[in-house]
Amino acid sequence: MIDRRIGAAFVLAIAGLTTTVLVASSAQAQNQHMEIIHHPNYDKSVFMPFVPGIKIKSGKILWLAGTTSLPVYHDHPHKREDILKYMPPSLEAQTRRAMDGIKGTLDAAGASFKDVVHIFVFRARPQMGDIGRASKVINSYFAPFKHVPTSTNIAVLELGEPEQLIEIQAFAVVD
Repeated sequence: MIDRRIGAAFVLAIAGLTTTVLVASSAQAQNQHMEIIHHPNYDKSVFMPFVPGIKIKSGKILWLAGTTSLPVYHDHPHKREDILKYMPPSLEAQTRRAMDGIKGTLDAAGASFKDVVHIFVFRARPQMGDIGRASKVINSYFAPFKHVPTSTNIAVLELGEPEQLIEIQAFAVVD
């Protein structure tokens, strides 16, 4: 039996990644299925584009496929003309297109960005400032809901195509 004093402490293990939040204080989430978790020493004057933890209270998990700047439905193997058309050499433009694809999937599931629990961001050939530039675009999709998910940001040597700068995967909790 879990000691009630630990209450909000939890461990979330997903895709081999483990995030632990210990003796956290909670806050109200915009989604009724979630409880935002903060540490007792949470400094609200610091800007954070993610929260340390989200406790799932109810609902169903919606896993979204990794999304790139290519249209969600595209040929495999990729067609060279599609890559040239949909993968501009701009991290911000590719991030916006990927987030629009995620929005389409969330819409199709009857969900929105307020339902997203975690976002995985994979960036290829990283450069200084990439995290901030990509995060600014990503956060603009969550801002209308006054919600930030937990996140993982990973730099990799390459993704599916040489022109691909970013791939984003998410999961959400919905009714």
